[in-house]
Amino acid sequence: MTERTTESEITFCHPFVLTSLVMTLDPGTYRLVVDEELIEGLSFAAYKRTGTHLEIPAVGIDIGSRQLLKVHPQELQAAMHKDAEGGEPLTLNT
Repeated sequence: MTERTTESEITFCHPFVLTSLVMTLDPGTYRLVVDEELIEGLSFAAYKRTGTHLEIPAVGIDIGSRQLLKVHPQELQAAMHKDAEGGEPLTLNT
């Protein structure tokens, strides 16, 4: 099975909340790591997402350790949308 990992950075201008973590995260730029695997047997290359992780704390924060927080892509997209609107931190009921 062929796998690939892509990294990008996303920036939040306001504090935000994800259900994967009980605390509010500070504004800043965060590294987003997406893992995908090749869907075999197709006549074209296609990948399916197998994991989405947010590296915390934010890039540029001076701290001794970092961790990858597994996040749900739709929840992260909702938090980014809420941040763009300039609203209060998003809280989700699970």
